[in-house]
Amino acid sequence: MNNINALRSVKSRVSVTPRRWLETLRFQLGATVVLAVLLPAAISQLINDNDFIALPSDRNAFLGTLVASFGGIYLFRRVIAFPGIRAFSYVFPAFGITYAIVLTIFFFGRLEYSRLYYATSYLICSAIFFVICTISQRSRLRLYTVPGGDIGLILQIPGIECHPLRVPIIPNDPVKPAIVVDLRADLDAEWQRFIAEAAIAGCAVYHVKQVRESLTGQVEIEHLSENSFGSLLPNLAYRKIKRLIDVLAALIALPLLALPMTIAAIFVKIGSPGPIFFRQQRMGYRGRPFSVFKFRTMHDQAHTPFVDDRRAAAMTLEGDVRVTSIGRALRRWRIDELPQILNVLRGEMSWIGPRPEALELSRWYESEIPFYVYRHIIRPGITGWAQVNQGHVAELTEVHQKLHYDFYYVKNFSGWLDWLIVFRTLGIVLNGFGAR
Repeated sequence: MNNINALRSVKSRVSVTPRRWLETLRFQLGATVVLAVLLPAAISQLINDNDFIALPSDRNAFLGTLVASFGGIYLFRRVIAFPGIRAFSYVFPAFGITYAIVLTIFFFGRLEYSRLYYATSYLICSAIFFVICTISQRSRLRLYTVPGGDIGLILQIPGIECHPLRVPIIPNDPVKPAIVVDLRADLDAEWQRFIAEAAIAGCAVYHVKQVRESLTGQVEIEHLSENSFGSLLPNLAYRKIKRLIDVLAALIALPLLALPMTIAAIFVKIGSPGPIFFRQQRMGYRGRPFSVFKFRTMHDQAHTPFVDDRRAAAMTLEGDVRVTSIGRALRRWRIDELPQILNVLRGEMSWIGPRPEALELSRWYESEIPFYVYRHIIRPGITGWAQVNQGHVAELTEVHQKLHYDFYYVKNFSGWLDWLIVFRTLGIVLNGFGAR
């Protein structure tokens, strides 16, 4: 998992280093105005030999690029704040979306605008942030750790420099050091005094679990006493909005996907004997079982669980011989999941959320993993944060890690995270990550 941008989100709260000023909002706004808004205006002035934004088309382009570039900066910064993000991958899409929105307003509003001005602004704006990402990528986060407690949680995370402190003295660092400590550990009085003095001196002091969460995109909750959600209920307002978006998106997607789903159904039917659709009982929202719909991807008899080993029958292993040749292709492109749009319309699923597990697996996990059932606090999804980070899992240790991803999603339940998951899912569909 790439932690470069998660590190950046942590570093944004640490004192400015020689490279950090590139990542400040003040610099990014200033550079964008000068290079991506005013410079194209000057170029247009030279080409057309007129006064500064004298033409209506230039004025519209000036205002449009200002709105689009600022909107792109906001969108870009919100997205890269999440862990595991390669900032390079989101430069062109982030600004492409905002520039396209403004372009749509121009089109439907029948507003004249300079195409050269507008296109130049988009290219320059994207180039600015591509350079910022390139320079920022070279820097590494340096953390100083206080001994004691669970401080070992971050020592093995790649992409950071951890320097264990031997004595309670503030490190002699060119910049204010960032200090990580397990604030729940029973520390000696001298280390407690050191932490207070470091904070007073302007050093950033972080709890080890918060740092690990921001670097890995996982939230650990082993006991109820360890939860840091404030409330165990996720964002209730967004949950209602999300449900409305789910229904509208499903109603739009069904007619658009009708043809590819019909073609997939034909291939499933002629590929092997058996029904087109596969139905299985899964554990759903608030712990209520429901029937999930999928295109059948295995030989029909393979879907009948063995009486003495239902748990094994519910798992799909790497290179599983039960998967048909057609089914492997459907899984590779995630086409087998499309019938779950019906589950979305029925209110049993969402487009995005923790993946629903088969009843046998869910009951096994609940008996083995503390707090597992909490993942049912929101509707299961066709895709989710765990899927874009980890892919398909079956082993208990992998499920434990997957659960930490699910908890991260619940804690950060928002439209921004959903937008990011959608974008990453599109990339995964193309490369087949996690398919079995």
